[in-house]
Amino acid sequence: MELVDTPSLKAFEDVVVDRQVAGFDLSFWGDYFITNQKSQSEAWMNERAEELKNEVRSMFQNVSTDVLQTMNLIDTIQLLGLDYHFTEEIDRALDHLKDIDMSKYGLYEVALHFRLLRQKGFNISSDVFKRYKDNEGKFMEKLKDDAKGLLSLYNAAYLGTKKETILDEAISFTKDKLTSLLKDLNPTFAKLVSLTLKTPIQRNMKRLFTRCYISIYQDELTRNETILELAKLDFNMLQCLHQEELRKACMWWKKLNLDIMHLNFIRERVVECYCWSMVIRHEPSCSRARLISTKLLMLITVLDDIYDSYSTLEESLLLTDAIQRWSPDAVDRLPEYMRDFFLKMLSIFQELENELAPAEKFRILYLKEQWKILAQHYITECKWRDDNYVPKLEEHMRVSIKSVGYVWFYCSFLTGMEEAVATKDAFEWFASFPKIVEACAIIVRITNDITSKEREQKREHVASTVDCYMKEYGTSKDVACEKLLGFVEDAWKTINEELLNATGLSREVIKLSLHSSRSTELIYKHVDAFTEPNTTMKENIFSLLVHPIPI
Repeated sequence: MELVDTPSLKAFEDVVVDRQVAGFDLSFWGDYFITNQKSQSEAWMNERAEELKNEVRSMFQNVSTDVLQTMNLIDTIQLLGLDYHFTEEIDRALDHLKDIDMSKYGLYEVALHFRLLRQKGFNISSDVFKRYKDNEGKFMEKLKDDAKGLLSLYNAAYLGTKKETILDEAISFTKDKLTSLLKDLNPTFAKLVSLTLKTPIQRNMKRLFTRCYISIYQDELTRNETILELAKLDFNMLQCLHQEELRKACMWWKKLNLDIMHLNFIRERVVECYCWSMVIRHEPSCSRARLISTKLLMLITVLDDIYDSYSTLEESLLLTDAIQRWSPDAVDRLPEYMRDFFLKMLSIFQELENELAPAEKFRILYLKEQWKILAQHYITECKWRDDNYVPKLEEHMRVSIKSVGYVWFYCSFLTGMEEAVATKDAFEWFASFPKIVEACAIIVRITNDITSKEREQKREHVASTVDCYMKEYGTSKDVACEKLLGFVEDAWKTINEELLNATGLSREVIKLSLHSSRSTELIYKHVDAFTEPNTTMKENIFSLLVHPIPI
């Protein structure tokens, strides 16, 4: 991406500032989601879906005495993204399954049992896999031809914690064996194996996985036509809802009418912001949360670009001070290009507060506080950039895992959720930066730094975790990235471990960290798809928000 040199840009008080601005790609979408309306009627879809849901509920009763059929039914429903309709039925079934002795079952069943219960938060022991090892402590070679069992073990092993070395060994063993078997597998099963080898179920974005899995499941000889039809209808009905939400978000952004003449350096990414929120929670119950977090994500994108891609240190200090003051009176202290944004920032927070019910208004206090904290972390990074300071990795991480803004993002999403979930305790818990949030932030920070490094090297930029590791340990970039990705693996294990610990909070709150960690697959898998949206992000938006599934 080429840099745009703007040596004569006027900042404020007749001071001319030399700037080196990142030339971000323009938005691909324009008014697409405003002008293009959904093409399907929801009325018949809702009616048919209700009929099918009743049929699926009956299936739980029909298979209740058969362990394998029950597990397969739950797994299929979850993989097809339908589990939010059947939470009570699934919970009852899993409560029964947790007490089942699996010693007479094979690898596929044992691993599936382990994964389903771990996903639910039951701390089932990984010792169940010891019987698949030989006298030398290695996984038995006779398992190498059991592709179904290997895939089941592979996906189960990614729910491991740091102390469960047997699951690390299982990942290595199954990955090698499945890769070698791939060319000889049934084509439909091979698609599933390829999909999960790329990203295991535990780390896959639920909505995107559902879209892919529907096309695989419909080719399976053992498919259930009722569940398949419901999955397709449900995906398309949710897509209609998401399209309408996105239309509202795009209309909001257009109506906001930021002073783009002065802010022509920002990433205009409202569609991508919505997609980010949508893959975290896609259910209808989170509609308000998605809209609020989309608006605030776009707002933080502008703030980040001001600090990171345009402002001088002196200007950034003025903006940070104005944010701490949180008053329209502070606007006169700011350079001209910041003023419209700052006033509209205050206005957006006020509008959000006005929209909340009286018992919900406390949420805005947490949002403001986290916004102020984020600005302080940004200014630290600005100082590092201007001083060409490359800190030790530990010092860098203390700041940079906070500057990714995940505590602020969780508070943003929580602000739109129902009262039973978005309690003061939940906000306090996120604000305390618990281990699971820290782990999520580590995943995002490192994957972001690795995928963004080449682009950011083209201009003055704060040192990344990659830079810090290279300098501190005297390694190449490739070695640094490999070592840092080891920290990412440890962070995933921390998330798994924390999901097994009781906190007294709603599990819906705790799992926000898991969902947001999964979103890195959308944003930072191979490229910074948020900053460079004409890559994988565009393809995924078409898949999730434009093209319905043929029924």
